[in-house]
Amino acid sequence: MIAVKVTYTVKPSFVAQNLQNIQTFMQDFRKMNDFQYTVYTNENIFTHISHYKNEDIQTAVLNTPSFKVFQQQRDDSGLISPPQIEILTPAASAREVL
Repeated sequence: MIAVKVTYTVKPSFVAQNLQNIQTFMQDFRKMNDFQYTVYTNENIFTHISHYKNEDIQTAVLNTPSFKVFQQQRDDSGLISPPQIEILTPAASAREVL
C-alpha cells in the first residue's frame, strides 16, 4: 500500500473554485477502484490524503484528466503555500484501509 499526504494553501479568493475543481475530479475518482482519497480543508488550507493499493493504481489516479486540470488550475492560482508532499508509512488502522 502507498499512503500520501499533500497539503497546500490557496488564496482566499480561490477557495470556492478549488472546492468546485475537487468535486469534479472526485466524481471521476468514485468510478475507480483500489484506492481511497479524502480531502480536508481548514479555511484556505487543503490536505489531501490518499491510499493506493499499488503504484499502477496510483499512476492511473494521478493521470485522470480532471485531476490534472485541478492541479493545473490550483498551481496557476497563485498559491500562498505550494503543495508539500509526504509519503506516509501506515502503522495501524481501526479498519482496513483498502
